Amino acid sequence: MDNDQSAKRILGNRYRLQQIIGTGGMAVVYLAWDSMLEREVAIKLLRQRFSRDPKFREQFHQEAKAAANLNHPNIVNVYDFGLDPNRLFIVMEYVPGTDLKTIINQKRIFSVPEALQLVSQACFGIGYAHRAGLIHCDVKPHNMLVTPDNRLKVTDFGIARALASVQPDEKPETVWGSPQYISPEQGAGEAPSTASDVYSLGVILYEMVTGQLPFQSDDPMELVRMHREVKPIPPRVLNPNISLQLETIILKVLSKSPTGRYRTADQLGRVLLSLNRDTSLTPTQTVTPQQTKTVTKPAESLIEKPVRISPPELDQYPTTAELSDLSIDWISLGLGILATIAVGGLFPFWIYVFFKLTSP
Repeated sequence: MDNDQSAKRILGNRYRLQQIIGTGGMAVVYLAWDSMLEREVAIKLLRQRFSRDPKFREQFHQEAKAAANLNHPNIVNVYDFGLDPNRLFIVMEYVPGTDLKTIINQKRIFSVPEALQLVSQACFGIGYAHRAGLIHCDVKPHNMLVTPDNRLKVTDFGIARALASVQPDEKPETVWGSPQYISPEQGAGEAPSTASDVYSLGVILYEMVTGQLPFQSDDPMELVRMHREVKPIPPRVLNPNISLQLETIILKVLSKSPTGRYRTADQLGRVLLSLNRDTSLTPTQTVTPQQTKTVTKPAESLIEKPVRISPPELDQYPTTAELSDLSIDWISLGLGILATIAVGGLFPFWIYVFFKLTSP
C-alpha cells in the first residue's frame, strides 16, 4: 500500500517532502525543499505499485528525459530524476498557481482576450517542443499550470513521442490520451503528428470561450467516435460575442483531418497573438455562466482498442485570409489611370510628328 502521506520524508538524501500539491492515478506531486540548492521544487513520486512495473518505470523515465531537454518560459523545467529506495521520482520546477482545468471549472467562460492570452502561451510552449522534435500527445488543461500573474507553463510529457520515432503506418494496440481532448487520428490508433497537439489546443480554446467542450459523453469510446465523426457546434451559437474570424480559426483547428489544421502549435500561437492585438475582435458584452452548459467530469486517460470507424467526409472551412475583405489600392489605380491618360494624350502628337517626317 502506498505511503503517499509521508510528509517530511527525504528523497535521495537531498529533497525533503513538505506537502502534497497534486495527485493522479500514477503519481503524487509534492512540494519539496532542495537542501543542496536551497530552493523549493515540485517532486512527482511514482506510486509503489507502478514503480514495480517495468512498463510504467520506462514511461516515467521517458517523461523525465523528454522534458529535461526542453528549456522554455512556457514549459515546466525538469531538474532531476531518481530512485529512492524503490520508487521513481522526477524533480521539477515548482510553479505556484493552479492547473488550467481547475480555473476553467471555476470560471466557466473566459473573455476572448483572456482565452487568447493563455492559449497562445500554451501554443508557444508546445511549439517549442515541436521544434525540438517532440509531440506532447496529451495536451489538456490539466497539464497546464497558471501562475497568479497569468504565466502559463505546460507540464507532463509522460507520453510524448519523438517525431523521428513516429511511423506513418503504425497501428498501436493501445491508444494513450484523454478522450475529451484527443485528436481524431490518435483516437483511431493512427500515428500522431504535431497537428494532433494543435487539435487538442483547439478543444481547450473552444472550451474556454464557449463554457463547454465540443463533445460530451460519459463513455470514452463515444467521445472518440464524436471526435472522429461529429461536427462541433459552431462557437458563435454558444457565445454570440465570439468574432466570426475567431470562430473560423477554431473550426479550422478542429478539422477532422490533420492537413486541414495549422501544422504546428507555433503557427496557431502566432495567429492567436495577432488576433488578440486587434481590439475590434474582442467582445463588448459579458456572457454569464447561466448561458453555458455544464462541463462533464473528465473521463479516464487510457483508452484500449478503439472501435474502427471510417472517417466522415471532411468539411472545408475557409482560412483566415479568405475571410479578409479584399481591399483596393486606390493610389496605384489612380496612378495607372493618369498614366493611361498621359500616354493617350500624347498619341495625336506622335501621329503629327510621323506625318511631318514622312511627307515630301
